[in-house]
Amino acid sequence: MTTRRDVLKRLAALAVAGALPRAVRALPWSAASIKRVGVQLYTVRTAMNKDVPATLQAVAKIGYREVEFAGYFKHSPADIRRMLDDNGLRSPSTHLGLEEVRARFDTVAEAANVMGHKYLTVPSLDMRSLKTPDDWKKVADVFNDLGRKAQGAGLRFAYHNHAAEFAAVQGQVPMDILLGGTDPLLVAFEMDLYWITQAGADPRTYFARFPGRFELVHVKDSEGAPGHKMTEVGAGTMDWKGILAQHKKAGIRHYFVEHDQPADPMASIRVSYDYLKALRF
Repeated sequence: MTTRRDVLKRLAALAVAGALPRAVRALPWSAASIKRVGVQLYTVRTAMNKDVPATLQAVAKIGYREVEFAGYFKHSPADIRRMLDDNGLRSPSTHLGLEEVRARFDTVAEAANVMGHKYLTVPSLDMRSLKTPDDWKKVADVFNDLGRKAQGAGLRFAYHNHAAEFAAVQGQVPMDILLGGTDPLLVAFEMDLYWITQAGADPRTYFARFPGRFELVHVKDSEGAPGHKMTEVGAGTMDWKGILAQHKKAGIRHYFVEHDQPADPMASIRVSYDYLKALRF
């Protein structure tokens, strides 16, 4: 039986030999695949801080067609948009702090429309202030309000999870409160598939319970217990074929590779891209 590790080793060897495309066609997988693999640019933030045009060019050369931002690296949205267009890239989503979205919504929305973003995605919350289920219900209300504002600007509001959202608070799971308390027409979710797994939950369970809510996903792998060390997609223990086979039920439209602390960021995103581009599910 071919394992994910076997596939990863095979892809790496084929990439070196220049034989990857023909070999990928020969792999015995079924029909569905990711048409446009994306990357969260936080993964290559050191390179982006040094040279944005060269980094975007390198990302596109690997094969990525979508990128997700978390700041514009001291460039204007208009400048960044030109760089994206020059490299055949588009950016459906950007990460922004909740208070930034609330306090500077018009400015944020204007930049998003220049960039071509669809999603204004909040990547985290201040967990220190969220001590009761009612605190989380208030957050859901804020999300709905921002979702209405985003909708009025031709955008969509989204939230990205970490692990803390799956730790019960007074018998209730915060992620369930957010999903149950937000209007699907106003609020989307970016499921971080590593963090939900690290929290001990199963993304497939959430896809079944809340179908269509997870329009974006972060794709990064785990080496498993006990340390749950983050690793390149396909190099860990996560069942990517089983998880991504539920893409229609989940509502996934965009897939962003991410690795928080890669030893070699460009090599890391290349390995993850090769695995995902070859994957059939």
